[in-house]
Amino acid sequence: MRRNPPTMALPGPIPETRHDWETVKTLLPYLWAWKWRVVFALSCLLLAKLTNVAVPMVFKDIIDAFTLPGSKLEQAVLLVPLGLLAAYGALRFSTVLFTELREIFFARVTQRAVRTITLQVFEHLHSLSLRFHLDRQTGGLTRDIERGTRAIGSLISYTLYSILPTLVEIALVIGILAARYAWDFTLITATTLSIYVVFTILVTNWRTVIRREVNELDSAANVRAVDSLINFETVKYFNNERWEHDRYDEQMQKWEVAQIRSQVSLSWLNLGQSLIIAAGVTLMMWRAAVGVANGSMTVGDIVLVNAFLIQLYMPLNHLGVLYREIRQSLTDIERMFGLLSRNREIEDAPDARPLFAAGEQGPCEIEFENVGFAYESNRQILHDISFKVGAGRTVAVVGHSGSGKSTLARLLFRFYDSTTGSVKVNGSDLRALKQASLRAAIGIVPQDTVLFNDTIFYNIQYGRPTAPREEVISAAQAAHIHEFIQTLPDGYDTRVGERGLKLSGGEKQRVAIARALLKNPPILIFDEATSALDSKTEKAIQAELEQAAVGRTTLIIAHRLSTVMNADEILVLDAGRIVERGTHRELLDLGGMYAQMWALQQQDLTEAP
Repeated sequence: MRRNPPTMALPGPIPETRHDWETVKTLLPYLWAWKWRVVFALSCLLLAKLTNVAVPMVFKDIIDAFTLPGSKLEQAVLLVPLGLLAAYGALRFSTVLFTELREIFFARVTQRAVRTITLQVFEHLHSLSLRFHLDRQTGGLTRDIERGTRAIGSLISYTLYSILPTLVEIALVIGILAARYAWDFTLITATTLSIYVVFTILVTNWRTVIRREVNELDSAANVRAVDSLINFETVKYFNNERWEHDRYDEQMQKWEVAQIRSQVSLSWLNLGQSLIIAAGVTLMMWRAAVGVANGSMTVGDIVLVNAFLIQLYMPLNHLGVLYREIRQSLTDIERMFGLLSRNREIEDAPDARPLFAAGEQGPCEIEFENVGFAYESNRQILHDISFKVGAGRTVAVVGHSGSGKSTLARLLFRFYDSTTGSVKVNGSDLRALKQASLRAAIGIVPQDTVLFNDTIFYNIQYGRPTAPREEVISAAQAAHIHEFIQTLPDGYDTRVGERGLKLSGGEKQRVAIARALLKNPPILIFDEATSALDSKTEKAIQAELEQAAVGRTTLIIAHRLSTVMNADEILVLDAGRIVERGTHRELLDLGGMYAQMWALQQQDLTEAP
């Protein structure tokens, strides 16, 4: 069995301004992983061109044989079918044979390179910080990846199957013309090709600027369309379909103007190329006709020159398109490789170690030690936060919106690193632990539950993808969603829609609870875990959550104080500072902020109809 080539290391950082050669150098190692296939494919390419150039030469001899005088013609009629025609047919077939062998052997190289690079980009995007993903534009990002992966195949195809064979054939034809005919044939051919190539490159470079603009506008339009469709309900709520239509059309109008400029410039390029080719062909045929007229060339020679010109200029006729597509492919690949140059804000240290040894898992202790944090340098979120959650204990954090409660969970997951101080698990600073092992030990029910556009079963099982069906159902029962799922026509196979929009907020939250329970981690985080539930369901699930927290280290982030009454310790956060701490009873007796919040919430419950 053939072994796969070794996994490629991620390419190093790529500067913002790249050159085409740098892009090619970055791509080459992915192809060279299959070096023997590459060498064989290039050998087939050379053989295909040799046989292709030999075809007109044999055809010349056939024509000359039929133009011999007298008895020699009768001898030629007998010999030609047996010799030259057989060689002609064999060469024709050989050209196709070597061409197809080249494509057969290079197909795996191309597709494996596309697959490897795409996976590395995908993996790298998942390794980037939450800050990057909060700032990203999903529509433009996915379009860049799509164009980049498609461009790899296009670049290899255009280069190996069009440009490189044409260059080889040009070299062979010019060599044959120089060896067999007068110097002016070579001069005309070389001059025509030079003018053609220079003109094509100059105009295409000009057009590349226009193509970049088209791509930018295309991505911008796609961003607007995707963003609008993701927020479909919001558009409907505010009756803003026409507004969205006009915003999208505004971007599409800019794209239309740029696309028209691109098409017009392409037409001018094609006209210039056709004029240069026509002039070169006319000069060559005139020179060959003069040679036949003065007896220095045969009819077969003029057929040979004409065949060479056709073989050269037919692919050259598309050189502008090919060059433009290659430049465009390099641009698209450059944008995708640019994603790999994005700095990983949060990265494992070289000597990072796992939280637990392989196959082991045990109780965890969490400690925030003088933690300060700011998302932006001029906006401090947390100030000198210090507290400890003992192994198997439950600590709740309460406070007004914007006080920094959810930021604690993000720091514990190490989506960000604290600006000052340290966050520790079992006495180890999170920066000394492997991120994968840390996150494997934490389960969370987030405040904003977003589900995959798949089935309910898939979304629950996502907590532990290898869990058997029975455990998935048990987790759903513990989250009090099993009965609801049973009422659906497709049961657990019901698809939840984009971001789970087919489910209500409470149903999504119960799926998230089931998912966290299924993961069965030593650390649990409940970030407003029951905020979208009605009072009756909240009370039922609260008992299950408290039972799930037994023996686990639990951090509860809550706005409703009724959900944290039984916590071992409650921290009151205000403007990023811990202003009170204690048990529910101790904080009520203190008569501070917690007591005021409790009184207000009890008043709301009393006044509720």
